[in-house]
Amino acid sequence: MAIFMRLLANNDKHAALANTCVSYRRDDDMVDYFDIDPSSFDQVPGSPFCYWVSENVRNCFDQFPTIESSNAIAHVGLQTSDDFRFIRVWWEPKFADADWVPHAKGGPKSFFYSDVHLVVRWADDGKEIRNFADKNGKIISYVRSEDYYFRQGLTWTKSTTVDISFRCMPQGVIFGVSGLGLHVKDDCGDQLLSIIAVANSAAYRYLLSLSLGLAAEGRKHYEAGLINRTPVPKLSKELADRLQGLAISYHDLMMKLGTTEEALHAFLLPAALRKRLGDYDPPSIEAELRRTQSVIDDIAFDLYRFSDADRAAALGSSNSTDDAAIDAAGDGEEEDGTEAADQTDGLLSWAAGVAFGRFDWRLATGEREAPPEPDPFDPLPAKSPGMLPDDAEPFYAHSGILVDDQGHPNDLARLIEEVLARVEAPVPADVRRWLQRDFFKFHLGQYSKSRRKAPIYWPISTSSGSYTLWLYYPSLTDQTLFIAVNDFIEPKLKQVGQDVAALRTKGSARSRDDEKTFEALQTLELELIELRDTLLAIAQTYRPNHDDGVQITAAPLWQLFRHKPWQKVLKDTWTKLEKGDYDWAHLAMAYWPDRAREKCKTDKSLAIAHDLEHLYVEPDPKPTKTRGRKKDG
Repeated sequence: MAIFMRLLANNDKHAALANTCVSYRRDDDMVDYFDIDPSSFDQVPGSPFCYWVSENVRNCFDQFPTIESSNAIAHVGLQTSDDFRFIRVWWEPKFADADWVPHAKGGPKSFFYSDVHLVVRWADDGKEIRNFADKNGKIISYVRSEDYYFRQGLTWTKSTTVDISFRCMPQGVIFGVSGLGLHVKDDCGDQLLSIIAVANSAAYRYLLSLSLGLAAEGRKHYEAGLINRTPVPKLSKELADRLQGLAISYHDLMMKLGTTEEALHAFLLPAALRKRLGDYDPPSIEAELRRTQSVIDDIAFDLYRFSDADRAAALGSSNSTDDAAIDAAGDGEEEDGTEAADQTDGLLSWAAGVAFGRFDWRLATGEREAPPEPDPFDPLPAKSPGMLPDDAEPFYAHSGILVDDQGHPNDLARLIEEVLARVEAPVPADVRRWLQRDFFKFHLGQYSKSRRKAPIYWPISTSSGSYTLWLYYPSLTDQTLFIAVNDFIEPKLKQVGQDVAALRTKGSARSRDDEKTFEALQTLELELIELRDTLLAIAQTYRPNHDDGVQITAAPLWQLFRHKPWQKVLKDTWTKLEKGDYDWAHLAMAYWPDRAREKCKTDKSLAIAHDLEHLYVEPDPKPTKTRGRKKDG
């Protein structure tokens, strides 16, 4: 037998150790020391010093089969080794572009359901990634567990500071190295649902924590091998059916909460309008989630034969399912866009999206019914159900450019107000002020995921911000900047010029207000000329391609954005483009074709990216060194 003392929760460990030693000598009834036979640790994979749990819990590893024995297996997936190049958030490429497929890559703590918000480039069966090499020609990407790609399964975040949480992984997804995958024989959805219910129980998480040992107190690494070795009891048909129903219920409730977040695949309507579709009451949903989790926990405790003391210990060591802690450090996945949106901001943002042609206002008026909820493993849709269908007429037809200009037919503020009036929603009195001061910052937060900042509404402004064009990224072409100049800036310049001339002719008869207006119009005229000339200079060689993603596509326009943090991101991106760091991008080929083509001769992955594989020259094979015995003498 050996004595173990648990002092992790004490700040003053020196004093705690002294007190515990005194208590042990007095044989006081305390929980800080444990008298354990170290050989009992061998029952737990890795033999961690899990002295704080009962013998009954440690015996679970001998008494129950592992996941592997149930024809299920956890494994590591795709590693691109350059995520900025090969991964996008799902709204960056063109919709339904088969070259980009959903990619599970970890994320925040979320049980049973979490949106797969990333896509990975998999054109020609991933040929570009498969040939991604370092400067010495060594392949540094890893296409692991390929036989399980696109199959329905479960996924979770490998590295996190909070409890593990398993989510359903739909068909058509490639899992990765930060978001691992678990699959079963014959892709049986019922078996996956049974497994995820047990795996999301407090009992299962408690057993996982034993294998982690002391590491469970800090950053946790839930490797595939750890999942494969953790026991899962065999289930009767009755229990399996019950757990499957509970899993589906939890999944659907979580998805329902996501129907108000416009950047998710599940989005229907903003929170301010969502109740119009019925069956949406967040407090009731959250209460039902807690009840469902409690039932799952009770079933799992019975399956693992936990005593009352073991149950209390497991529940006490587990973070609550209500814990909103974000896996901010795991893979850096969710440092942006994770806070709940203010209802007014969300409503105005949705109305702007309707004006741009992104969202369907008819869901709010009852002219269109919401589609049925998908099953947990159904493939992800190309568009969220709240988006405008491809064959539907938009709320307002335009060329992909709206403007902050009162009186203009394409005035975004007026269109937002018209949308709100159409759906009979309250129209705030300061829509234009919100548009000018708050919208882009809010939008940038909404559309930033997994270290990618990918706003789709771009405010291009004069130097003082007195005139702003809003470009819609999905509609961007090589003609957009010319349209901005010809259809917006030039007519505005003509109007301003006429107003300046009229005031100039007044001469000394101008009033004090006239003088202020005269000065403001002259300044605006100069700024509009500067904006026009800048856009025309950029437009000559600007060849946007949605495969490059938002950040690179917006980089040439960096000086025209007035939001300083976003401007800095774009300026840094442009600098790297100029240096040649992103020569895989189509935009790099447009600006520096000779440099990019030269690199294609020695970089096969780059040549594939630009469809110039014929330029690539295979290097001569290195001579094989022969080894032999040295001759005497």
